[in-house]
Amino acid sequence: MKKLILAGVLATAAFAPTTWAQLPKPEVSNGKTRYMPEVDPAVVQASLDKALAYLKSQQQPDGSFGRGMDKYPAVTAMALRGLVQDKNNPYSSEAVQKGYKWLLAQQKPDGGIYADLLQNYNTAIAMSALAAVKDQPEIKPALAKSVEYMKASQWTAGKPGPNGEKEGDPKYTAFEGGFSYNPKHGRPDLSNVHFSIQALYDAGLKPDDPAFIAAQKFITRTQNRSESNDQPFSGNDGGFIYSPSNGGDSEAESFVAADGKKQWRSYGTMTYAGIKSMLYAGIKKDDPRVKAAIGWCQANWTLDENPGLRANDPTQAKHGMYYYYHMMAKALHAYGEPTITDSAGNVHDWRQELTAKIISLQKEDGSWIGEKRWMEEVPLISTCYTVLALEEIQKDLAANPSK
Repeated sequence: MKKLILAGVLATAAFAPTTWAQLPKPEVSNGKTRYMPEVDPAVVQASLDKALAYLKSQQQPDGSFGRGMDKYPAVTAMALRGLVQDKNNPYSSEAVQKGYKWLLAQQKPDGGIYADLLQNYNTAIAMSALAAVKDQPEIKPALAKSVEYMKASQWTAGKPGPNGEKEGDPKYTAFEGGFSYNPKHGRPDLSNVHFSIQALYDAGLKPDDPAFIAAQKFITRTQNRSESNDQPFSGNDGGFIYSPSNGGDSEAESFVAADGKKQWRSYGTMTYAGIKSMLYAGIKKDDPRVKAAIGWCQANWTLDENPGLRANDPTQAKHGMYYYYHMMAKALHAYGEPTITDSAGNVHDWRQELTAKIISLQKEDGSWIGEKRWMEEVPLISTCYTVLALEEIQKDLAANPSK
């Protein structure tokens, strides 16, 4: 399940099937195309209702979600958060109660919430599910314990490296502030880091918490911005890669720049994850690092593929699409702007466009399914990502209605 991460039409009893072609057309204003299709909130809720019914259909007798997925508490945690954030599935509902009882039972004495692998990944995502109902008496102590586990798992000054590296070693420097797959401190990466920062943010940590201050170092070294990134591989497009560790790494692979230097390609999922992480960790939206990352998103705006991956291999362009949608919704909601202007000057209401795209891809049974990479061929996982994206969009539209 490394990096935990919808062809079809939507059909419900409440409304007729919706296809992308039937959605409102772009408007033209002042010579610029404004892609702002208005999607009926009732249509959005009907899509969510159908998706949440699918999630509930995947619940197992023991309360976990997904057959054979009990070794990944994170999957159950994502399903629970998607359910409990919806007004029709309160904490008191049977499926939610049963699921949280199972999730709490997975907590280890050290505070982690995992089976026997990907300890930090699973714990972080489970923490966010606990934080969604953190006022419940039985949840509070478990959440507090998991916060301590997560903070103790972070790379901070003085801890030895996985291969005995010490402070001052360039390899060690690239690990600072990061989170790896387990508390034994393997190589950290931004996928683990953004889920960990999300978990601590959801749990209520303040921006000046030492964990966030330390995390800013790792986040900065994952961005292709040489003005702020001291790693030798850094480019200057403002986007993000997977990890600065061990000389850098990117799922979009590397290339040789004009100056002969090896650089790692930025790509969509990690760039939005980087934006979200910067903002949650206390970096302001007017910071040059955030502005540079938003600039990359403007230059690479698309809902049709995971930008950056095509440059390495066109057959990989749609890999991780639902993780990408999830990160986009989280990041742009945190950024707080209802529109994004692409490199051609077109203004996009990202909430409306992303919602319309997502709905156009929903399967008849309420699920979504991606390509066979990063487990997105598992409908339960892709559906969890997409439900959480839609719910984030709902929050943003409630705070900033479309004009």
